Amino acid sequence: MLRKTRLSLGLVLIALILLSAFILDYLAIWPFANVNSGRPVYLNGAQNGSDASLAADPLFSAGEFSLVEANNIAYKTEVVVEGLEVPWSVVFTSPDRILVTERTGRIREIVGGELRDEPLYEFTEITARGEAGLMGMVLDPNYSINRHLYVCYATTPAGTMIARVARFTDTGNGLSDSMIVVDNIPAANNHAGCELAFGPDGKLYVTTGDASNREIAQDLGNLGGKILRVNADGTVPADNPFANSRVWSYGHRNPQGIAWYPGSEVLYAAEHGPSGFDGPGGGDEINLIKPGENYGWPRVSHQNSAQGMVDPLVVFTPAIAPASILFYDSEQIPEFQNNLFAGMLVGEGMTRFVINPENLEEILMYEKLPLDDFGRIRELVMGPDGQMYFATSNRDGRGNVRGGDDKIVRIIPQ
Repeated sequence: MLRKTRLSLGLVLIALILLSAFILDYLAIWPFANVNSGRPVYLNGAQNGSDASLAADPLFSAGEFSLVEANNIAYKTEVVVEGLEVPWSVVFTSPDRILVTERTGRIREIVGGELRDEPLYEFTEITARGEAGLMGMVLDPNYSINRHLYVCYATTPAGTMIARVARFTDTGNGLSDSMIVVDNIPAANNHAGCELAFGPDGKLYVTTGDASNREIAQDLGNLGGKILRVNADGTVPADNPFANSRVWSYGHRNPQGIAWYPGSEVLYAAEHGPSGFDGPGGGDEINLIKPGENYGWPRVSHQNSAQGMVDPLVVFTPAIAPASILFYDSEQIPEFQNNLFAGMLVGEGMTRFVINPENLEEILMYEKLPLDDFGRIRELVMGPDGQMYFATSNRDGRGNVRGGDDKIVRIIPQ
């Protein structure tokens, strides 16, 4: 009896030690509560945002750069259009025409501020389940000449879900001349990627998820869990880091946002961290992407590091689910210029990051942007008018639907 009691006490003690270690590790990650409360977190020693703490930093005292909290910036929101169904990607083909992918498989058209009832194009081979469906869309850098646009969508041609990047010609009344650019990207109901963007180098970048099969992220022979870089026709650029490979970086779980610092070729990515079934919840990341580098998944996540693997710039636990990122490249709201913004699904809103212009690997501050209650935010895009637009994602089965959802909203000077 005494032996059993000692054994039980020993097991309880071990459990308490493990629980304490977990709690201490969790609390040491970051002051994450500040993100959800909207209070800014300064990463450069200015912990409270006071004038004295800012002036103590040479970067600020030089008068060349200053941190301004969003609640001291004059801006407001304005609803552009309502009645969308899970919008995923938004592009402007002209100042008066917007195209929107809906995850269910439609490309919708907004002309002169009015959402047209009939879709511009509807895919018949879409597999819209879970997080997958019709996803990323981007215009060709020479769209004004060739009218090409690219989309990424999930499909199940032979019983197994894949993601496919295809190019179309926008005729103004529909899409034609379908051409598959990248095929057979692993996909699944969850972790399907799939953001598209043309970089300042003119190459097409594609984010891919691990398709809920985490080990493929470390397999350079597999397109899942990667950021890909291809020529506009899908061929492999000669200067990619791995010979005859579309892979630009690897070790990603589910990156869904990429953006370049204005006027540079410095690439950032937002990535969803584990969800419990594949690791401790949280661990969402903002990464600075370099060619050929390994970003760790699933070998490391959260605050863990390993030799030969790149640490994130910022980690968020609990999860905020960064679904897109965008640099504000405009003078409309001067305080936002060159700031990085992330649309948040779980975090329901937008996070603003201030990056050190003298060291693009350093985030000086982040904060949750004070906004009206729009719920889950998926897409961010700059319009031809110099304003930032965002799309909500409250009808995706995980949000609380508000009147008029889903919406496209813009942020304008007040």
